[in-house]
Amino acid sequence: MRYTILCYHNEDITSAWTEEEDAEVIDKLKAVNRKWAKSFGPIARLMPTSAATTLRKSENIVTDGPFAETKEQLLGFYVLDVESLDVAIRIAREMAEANPGGAYELRPIALYYPDGEAIEDAPAP
Repeated sequence: MRYTILCYHNEDITSAWTEEEDAEVIDKLKAVNRKWAKSFGPIARLMPTSAATTLRKSENIVTDGPFAETKEQLLGFYVLDVESLDVAIRIAREMAEANPGGAYELRPIALYYPDGEAIEDAPAP
């Protein structure tokens, strides 16, 4: 089963980390990544929201910045291929120990071919 782990944190906190503090968290996360390497697909660390561009559908305008209305912003995501949600939760718990604060949201993934044909349906909730 495929899941994504979405990593959220307060960007004011993570942006205030020194290079050393950031490197320490990344090193701890790399240890989790190595442990579960066979379960991981793509991993993406997003740049700060100040580098974002937003398309607002309701106004059909494009603006610089996300103007996030939430306390925590999406910092990145992991794609997993594991046998169950329980395993995905175990991985997320280890990530949470490596990266204090924030939240990890797990969601099942359905993959599609560019022509719209499903590769694999997401598991039933």
